Formats: sequence, C-alpha cells, structure tokens
Amino acid sequence: MSAVTDPFSKCRLPGEIEALIAPGVYPFYVPVEERPGGGEAVVGGRRVLMAGSNDYLALSGDPRLKEAGARALRRLGAGNSGSRALNGTLALHQRLEEELAAFLGHEAVMVVSTGYQANLALSALFGPRDLLLADRDIHASLIDAARLGLAPLRRYRHNDLDQLERLLAEADPAAGVLVLTEGMFSVGGDLCDLPGIVKLAERHGARIVLDSAHDLGLLGPGGRGAAEHFGLQPAVDVQTLTFSKCFGTLGGAVAGPGHVIAYLRHSARAALFSASLPPACTAAALAALDVVRTEPERRLAVLSAAERLRSGLAALGFAVPAGGTPTVSLRVGDAMTCCRFWSGLLEEGVLANAMLPPGVPEGRALIRLSVTAAHTAAQVDRILDAVSAVATRLSLPAG
Repeated sequence: MSAVTDPFSKCRLPGEIEALIAPGVYPFYVPVEERPGGGEAVVGGRRVLMAGSNDYLALSGDPRLKEAGARALRRLGAGNSGSRALNGTLALHQRLEEELAAFLGHEAVMVVSTGYQANLALSALFGPRDLLLADRDIHASLIDAARLGLAPLRRYRHNDLDQLERLLAEADPAAGVLVLTEGMFSVGGDLCDLPGIVKLAERHGARIVLDSAHDLGLLGPGGRGAAEHFGLQPAVDVQTLTFSKCFGTLGGAVAGPGHVIAYLRHSARAALFSASLPPACTAAALAALDVVRTEPERRLAVLSAAERLRSGLAALGFAVPAGGTPTVSLRVGDAMTCCRFWSGLLEEGVLANAMLPPGVPEGRALIRLSVTAAHTAAQVDRILDAVSAVATRLSLPAG
C-alpha cells in the first residue's frame, strides 16, 4: 500500500518568516490595544506614533462617523444576513451608491463589503475574447481578479508606457482590450501615468479600469482621486474604491457606466454571493463622503505632513520617489534587516509597516511609512528622528 500524503504537510511557515520569530522582530499581527487619536496608538501598553495607517484623512475616529454608525446600528442592526441580490440591500446602500455616482461623475455605483471584493468583482469584465494589460505593481486583489477572469493577462513594467504601447499595438484587433492600473500605488505611494495611459487607450480603442483605493478622498481639487488630480476623471471607464482608507471605515464599490454596473450586479460572483455591507459601515461611509466634499482642509493637512516627511527623509539621504503622497517606502534589502529596522522603530515609539516578499520582490524588502491629517509637524519630526536613529544603529546606507 502506497504511503498517504497528508494535504496539511505543506502548511508550514516559510523559513524566512520562522527566522524572524526567535529574534523577536516578527512584524506582523501586532495587536493595537487602543486608538486614542491624534496620530497615536497603544501597543504593548504604551503610546506610539502610528506611522503605517491608511486612514489618511484621520476619519476612523471622527465623532461624526462614529455617531452615524451607532445610529444605523441601533436602527438597522449589526448585519444584514443576506446578499445584495436577495434580502441584503438597504435603502442606505442605494443612497450611498447614488451619492457616490454623483460625486464621481459615473452613471452608476455598486457598493460591496470590502475593497478587495470590489476588485474581485472586476473578474466578470475579463472575458475570453478580451485582453487584459496590467501594471506590474498592481495590488494582490487585482491580480486575483485577473486570475479569476478568462482574459489573457499581459503585465507591463511599472509605469512603462513604451512597453504598454507595444502590447497595445500587438493586440488582436478582434479582442476587447482593458488597461488595469492603480491611481496611487499602495506600496510606493507613486501615481500612475494616467495622462499617458489615456492617450494610448484612446489611440488603440482600449478601456481603462482604475483602482482608486488609496487616492480617492486624498487627491484632486474635490478629492475624487488621481483621475481628477490629472483632470481626467471623465476618461476613466470603470473605477474601484474602498472605504477603508480615506473614508475611515469598511467597504468598497465599483463605479462606471450604468449597463456595466447592472451587468456586474448579476454576474460578479464576489458580490452576488457575499453578505452585504453592514449598516454601521454604510452610514459611516456616507458621513465620510460628506466630510470629503466639504472639508478640503483635511487633504491639505495630510499633504503638508507628507511633504514634511518626504523632505525630511531626503535630507537624511534616503532616496525618496517623486510625488507628494503621504506614503513613502524605504528600501532596506533583505528581510531580516528590514524587520530589525521595523523593530527598532517600534522601540523608538513608531509603528510602521514592514513589507516582505511575496508582497515585494526578493531582496527588496522595505519599510512603509505613512502620515495622516492627524499628525502634527512635531510628530512627523519624531518619525524622522526615529528613522535616523535606527538607520544609524544598523549602519544602513541611506538610499
């Protein structure tokens, strides 16, 4: 009788992760005990600066969002116990969809339970007669959507429009071509070259699908994201977004032409077979949208903090990519050094993010720093002092 293989035998931590546990530099699943506000968190019983959050507008603790969520919780309950297609649609969902569509200038919006789910819903648009061209640095959720879809996937080098143009020129004229990218990239904090992409898409008859998870609420004169920042909001065919960044809560949405959103409502399995967004999160997202529309000073505050962080890191000798977004990544190299850097920052009272493979390429581990509208100039300077101290201790060359 042949030996039986245990299907769980593969369930072991990768060696590089195991190696981080014994030295006490494991940087993941760190429990936050409290969020007192003001750009701080309580970790291990002490207050530290939160320098890894995507809560760019500092709305997650805003009293208006909490009260809106609490009212919806008391009135409508903790959950909907059903999918949007069956019994899980609330009038509150429809109101959020209508207001988002008007805000973004799209014909229709479909609200779902997470930003990841919104991107997975895109898979229904990637048919066998299509061709999907995607930036190499897109988020894991977009890669999963591409895998679930039936369209062949070709990836172009990050923001390399020469390669994108070659791929467009080589495309079968009978294929429906979609270009998939992020507005603001989640790891590097840089922006896509949307003006160049729009020109190429128009020349070759391609559609543009833009993930605005990190830029919606942050960029553009009205906070509509990278597309508005470039003056190209009408040129984006389909736009995905999340409420877990600038909107300070949970949820996501897909925006686009009315017939496309109607098709997704009946064809996107990620939306069809998931319970709908809870009332509290829906109400909080509506409250956040009102803040985005009426308080541009929040965007100015976080962008000011971002400029202080970026210029300070550059003064320390770090290679800081161009752009004024509030996310900056410091390339460290190997995973162990990166995690020692992360641990050192925490000792200095700064909670940042360590990004390791497979989230980044091998040998290119990095520390991801971000600031929010809640961070004061003095707090940004504390982050810079911590980075400088740890880099000196580890004898790391800046850059």
